[in-house]
Amino acid sequence: MDYASFLKRTRVLFCIQNQLARECLAELLAVFVLILPWWKFPIFVAVQIFGSFIAAAAVYALYYDAIWSYSNGTLTASGPRETASIFATYPAEHLSLPNGFLDQVLGTAVLITGILAITDTRNHAVPRGLEPVAVALLVLAIEVSMGSNCGCPMNPARDLGPRLFTLLAGWGTEVFSRGSAWWWVPVVAPLVGAALGTGLYQLFVAFHHPEEEEEEDGGRARRQTKH
Repeated sequence: MDYASFLKRTRVLFCIQNQLARECLAELLAVFVLILPWWKFPIFVAVQIFGSFIAAAAVYALYYDAIWSYSNGTLTASGPRETASIFATYPAEHLSLPNGFLDQVLGTAVLITGILAITDTRNHAVPRGLEPVAVALLVLAIEVSMGSNCGCPMNPARDLGPRLFTLLAGWGTEVFSRGSAWWWVPVVAPLVGAALGTGLYQLFVAFHHPEEEEEEDGGRARRQTKH
């Protein structure tokens, strides 16, 4: 068996006929290629958490007098004078951990789906330059409609960094124990929600875009018609 024949038989053996399955594999490979090298991953995570940590420190410095005046000189994460929720999120009294987890999965899924729709160049695009405004309005809408349960952290770094700051700044370990150890929900649930939102957008929108060849043929046909 020569090399060309071997390649042909191998291609026939591994070729997937199902169009949806091929598109899924293409998306998997594309996302895999887009990730930065794995060795950079922990560095980026640390930098993002540190960024939210120093942002919390800036808020604390800016409102230092107000925080200490309101708390009567005692920094707590619970009670009528608690101030820890200025920095990190905590569940409402009625919220259970399973319901809170679902809240964050759905909230993040909606956020990611909306961002993908806004930034998808093959979709009806937002006017160039207005993408940040559209994303900001999306976040505002989610906060207003879904924020009553736990404040919509929707980002692990956004919640964990400020929580670490309050731990070190005097609020104590209660920032991790309050709400039946709520702290892990804003870290894990948004990751699940982001994957869910991405999958839903691919399934309901991206997989149904016209093929590139069809778009090119349509463009040529329109140009020929005009001439």
